[in-house]
Amino acid sequence: MEKIILEMRNITKTFPGVKALHNVNLKVREGEIHALMGENGAGKSTLMKVLSGVYPVGSYEGDILFENELCAFKDISDSEEKGIVIIHQELALIPQLSIAENIFLGNERAELGIINWLETERETKKLLEKVGLDEIPTTLAGFIGVGKQQLVEIAKALAKRVKLLILDEPTAALNEEDSENLLNLLLQFKEQGLTSIIISHKLNEIMKVADAITILRDGQTIETLYMDRDDITEERIIKGMVGRDLTQRYPTRHAILGETFFEVSNWTVQHPTQTERIVIDNVNFHIKKGEIVGVAGLMGAGRTELAMSIFGGSYGLKKSGEIKKDGKVLHLKSISDAIDAGIAYVTEDRKEYGLILIEDIKRNITISNLDRISKYQVVNDHQELRDAESFRERLRIKTPSVHQITGNLSGGNQQKVVLSKWIYTEPDVLFLDEPTRGIDVGAKYEIYTIIHELAHEGKGILVISSELPELLGICDRIYVMNEGRFTGEVTREEATQELLMKYMTKGRNGS
Repeated sequence: MEKIILEMRNITKTFPGVKALHNVNLKVREGEIHALMGENGAGKSTLMKVLSGVYPVGSYEGDILFENELCAFKDISDSEEKGIVIIHQELALIPQLSIAENIFLGNERAELGIINWLETERETKKLLEKVGLDEIPTTLAGFIGVGKQQLVEIAKALAKRVKLLILDEPTAALNEEDSENLLNLLLQFKEQGLTSIIISHKLNEIMKVADAITILRDGQTIETLYMDRDDITEERIIKGMVGRDLTQRYPTRHAILGETFFEVSNWTVQHPTQTERIVIDNVNFHIKKGEIVGVAGLMGAGRTELAMSIFGGSYGLKKSGEIKKDGKVLHLKSISDAIDAGIAYVTEDRKEYGLILIEDIKRNITISNLDRISKYQVVNDHQELRDAESFRERLRIKTPSVHQITGNLSGGNQQKVVLSKWIYTEPDVLFLDEPTRGIDVGAKYEIYTIIHELAHEGKGILVISSELPELLGICDRIYVMNEGRFTGEVTREEATQELLMKYMTKGRNGS
């Protein structure tokens, strides 16, 4: 008989004006990998925050049973004492502390208030071996890549003698290789008897590792599927998530391309602190009116640095080369210059750089172009409200009001607010850096539709994405980048994942 390690019964959680969870039920078997899936805003992260004590007992209705014991977690330390550890999508490491210090932060190896550093480093080495990370314990966490930081977070969980590991979008910021390594690690933990709950929008990853899948929609449990007894397909999961069949992942593209109007020539950028290091090396590209151009590349290839360096020099120390728009050379010395020139940049990190999370939707949308709604430095509140409402309807932002605090929105709706903010500047060229990261398939389709609409208006779009199917699905042409250089350019007709990967791994010497 299978043992149930976790049962959540009739969980209901309400925020002001919104019922995030309504009688949600979840059963997790001991030793399994249990996937939690649903659209952005379906309630997945909220449910896990209830479980881990982020939302304490008394702030929700329903019961939590862990190892057959009724639990009432007052905070996250209560749940960790029971062996329930959550790793959030936004990593919680402190860059200025070492790997060892991060792993044992709040869980120090100490006697009489004095930390035993020898034991701390010795235990850190053991934990790093368990997660397959070959790093020195004293290395600062800020000096290692995102993929390695994710492994440090898992090592930190293991240090707390975890029984149930919860991972919220663990591969959202990882490249394919790091994602594959992380999934294999979860399978190893499963063999050792560790139970995991994984929240992910990547269907292929879930199909690879999950033993069971619980689908949430609009804050309610739709169904739980088991790999060993149910007929599970990606199409069935999508229908459960969105409430309808999604026959196409990408909108049909009817491209109407105009003349080349945006060109970057011989663009070279130095690292902001290591001046001898060339990050962008003699890059050339162009965009036509109405064209969606993709940039593919592995993590560290220089894609984000390229976009930021063009966008008003927001990355890099010294730059050389030329930017032309409508045949005129642009001299972009600041972000304001770039905006005035009709260029917009949607960052890959919407929470850190794209939004003011404590502000409402209205202000987040209009802040990029206050001149449009103000006179003599006085904002016209009525016009601001009208403009924000217009974007709420146009981009189908799911919220009862533009007065809603942006930080309370789901990831997909936050992304629509970021897009609204930059469309509000009335740009001619948009750089979209990972525009659908951490967004479910239904919201992705809506974002793709918006991108197509912008292109149809004659705007030039540059899409940076780590998801090759996404680039193949929406782009008219794709540049491929590696080690700061463009190593290939392919049309929509000739592009395949294999060809893109070939160029992505092509070194400076052409091999």
